[in-house]
Amino acid sequence: MGQMLVEGGDGESNLRRALAMIRQAAQRGCRIVVLPECLDLGWTFPGARERARPIPGEFSDVIGEAARKAGLYVAAGLTERAGDRIYNAAILISPEGKILLKHRKINELAIAHELYAAGNSLSVVETPLGTLAMTICADNFPESLALGHSLARMGARVLLSPCAWAVDADHDNERRPYGELWVRSYTTLARLYGMTVVGVSNVGRLREGPWRGRKCIGCSLAVGPGGEILARGPYGESAEALVVVPVRVEPLPARGTALLELLRERGYEGP
Repeated sequence: MGQMLVEGGDGESNLRRALAMIRQAAQRGCRIVVLPECLDLGWTFPGARERARPIPGEFSDVIGEAARKAGLYVAAGLTERAGDRIYNAAILISPEGKILLKHRKINELAIAHELYAAGNSLSVVETPLGTLAMTICADNFPESLALGHSLARMGARVLLSPCAWAVDADHDNERRPYGELWVRSYTTLARLYGMTVVGVSNVGRLREGPWRGRKCIGCSLAVGPGGEILARGPYGESAEALVVVPVRVEPLPARGTALLELLRERGYEGP
């Protein structure tokens, strides 16, 4: 979990920090590193209208080359230009530097609708590490967990989620510990499907955009099969960290209608 500082609009510095996280992950023996949401320009950075890049493109190429040199998988959130639209996107890159998956955020916060278009697809990819899938941050809200359910039923065994978790500038984590919403959502998917869910947030202050003044505080989270919390990142706007998490990938316990029967046995009452 590459919990890194993201500074709004400073693509050069942000990419430099992302590459450092990739190198560090490789040095520590990781097979995959997950980086935050919109790590290039920052979430809801207004200048993204002019400065976003296509995927594949300048920013994704830099990360792809770093993944190739390090020889590991990289999941990274980027701001994508596609014609006259801007997307809050995430990519999964192979150890050979190839883009295996691209996900465009679907459940974007209302305050960001003016900037980002909505994604319209879900997909998984089979790898030597297991079947992987991606969502972005609020795609995993309890009210939008249908997206995670769909990916799990498509075979995903590890769900990777670049995030940007922000709180008010005066938030007191001792009085109001951050993260219960994500624990609830991640645990639901992990328990029902025997999968692993990993969410990684950036740190740093939001200095532009609709949430200007709020702080991103890390608290990255990994939940394993059965709902066990595997690891948490530190809290704080300066709490950069690479958190190494051993992950046990389990096979999908059933599929199709047999999986639906198993879900009912595990207490699931949804569609």
